Amino acid sequence: MSPMIIKGMTWEHERGYGSVVKAAEAYRSVAPDVEVQWEYRSLQAFADQDLESLVEQYDLLVIDHPHIPIAAEDKLFTPLNGRGFDAELETLATQSVGRSHESYQHLGQQWGLALDAAAQVAAYRPDLLESPPRNWDEVMALAEEGRVLWPFKPVDSYSSLITIAAGLGEDPMATPGVFLSEDVLTRAMELLTRLARLVPADNAGFNPIQVADVLAESDTFAYSPLLFGYTNYSRAGYRPNRVQYIDIPSSTRGVAGSLLGGAGIAVSSRSQVMDAAIAHAFWLASGPVQEGSYYDGGGQPGNAVAWESARTNADSLDFFTGTRATLEGAYMRPRFATYIELQNAVSPLVTSALLGEITIAELRERLDAGVAEWLVR
Repeated sequence: MSPMIIKGMTWEHERGYGSVVKAAEAYRSVAPDVEVQWEYRSLQAFADQDLESLVEQYDLLVIDHPHIPIAAEDKLFTPLNGRGFDAELETLATQSVGRSHESYQHLGQQWGLALDAAAQVAAYRPDLLESPPRNWDEVMALAEEGRVLWPFKPVDSYSSLITIAAGLGEDPMATPGVFLSEDVLTRAMELLTRLARLVPADNAGFNPIQVADVLAESDTFAYSPLLFGYTNYSRAGYRPNRVQYIDIPSSTRGVAGSLLGGAGIAVSSRSQVMDAAIAHAFWLASGPVQEGSYYDGGGQPGNAVAWESARTNADSLDFFTGTRATLEGAYMRPRFATYIELQNAVSPLVTSALLGEITIAELRERLDAGVAEWLVR
C-alpha cells in the first residue's frame, strides 16, 4: 500500500530545508504510512511569497509570522485550535522562546506553530576577539579599527532601525500614522549612519548570511552588532571558522527591543490530508523533535526545550543560551494584514537615508506616510 503523501514548502537553506527533511525521515518510524515530501524556494521568495497559490499546491508551509494576519483574514491557513491538539498547544505556549508562539496568533486563534526562533543578535569570531563589544561605544571603537561588518540592505537596515529604536525605549508604529517620534528616529538613525560609514561600503547590499560567510571565512573582520543569527555557523565544520552569536549591544533597555524574526509551520486550508498534516506539524514543533532530528538537520529550533538543551548548546558555541535574553525581549511587528506592504515600501528608504541619498527629515515624513497608508484597520 502506498504511503499518504504530505507536501511541504520551505526555504532554501540548511536551516529551512535540511531541518525538515531530516525530521521527515525520522517521522517514518512514527507514522510508517505517511511520507512528508519537502520542496524549497529562495530566501527572497520566502519573504515575498504568494500564499494564495502556495496553499493550493502544498499541505504544509513554513512561513514568516508577519504573513499570519493576511493568511488568517483570507482563510488561507487552517486554525489549529480545536483540532484535537489543544493540550499540545498549551504545552507549546509554555515552551515559547520570547513571543515566538504568540506571533502565530491572530483573531483569537492559532494559525501556525513556532518552528524556528530568531531575532537580530550579535556575532563574533571567538578566535579573533577575546572580549566582544557589549555596548554601542565599544562597537564603534572596534568599527573604527576596521573590524566590524553590518548587513544593511533594505530589509536589514529597516530591521536594525526598529531594533535600535525599541532599545531606546519606543516601540515603532505604536501610534496611528507615526512610525517613530522625531527624537528617537533621529537618535537611532544617527547611530546607524555612523556605523554605516565605518563598515565596508558593500555592506549596503549584504544580508546576514553574507556577513556570516565573511566572518567565517576571513580573518579581517571579527564582529557584527546586528544580524539575524544562524546557528549553522556556530557548528564545527560548517565553514572554515566558527562564528559565535551573543546578545545585541546593550542600550537604554538593556538587550531588549530586537526585531523578532523566525519561521513557523502552517497547514493549508485547502489540504486534502489536513488531519495528517496537522499531526505532523505538532510533532515537528514538539520539544524532543526540535532538540533532536530537527536541530541535527541544520535547524534553528523555536522550542525552548532545544534552547535549554546542554547538547545543542555544546554543539553550537552556546548559540541558544548566548542569545536567549535578546530573544526574550524581542519586539514583535504590528499585526495588520497590510503590514508586509508597508515593510516592502519603506525598507529601501532606510538604506537610502544611511547612504545620504535622503535626509532623516525626509525619511521620517515618508515613514509616517507609509504607516498612515498601510496600517489602517
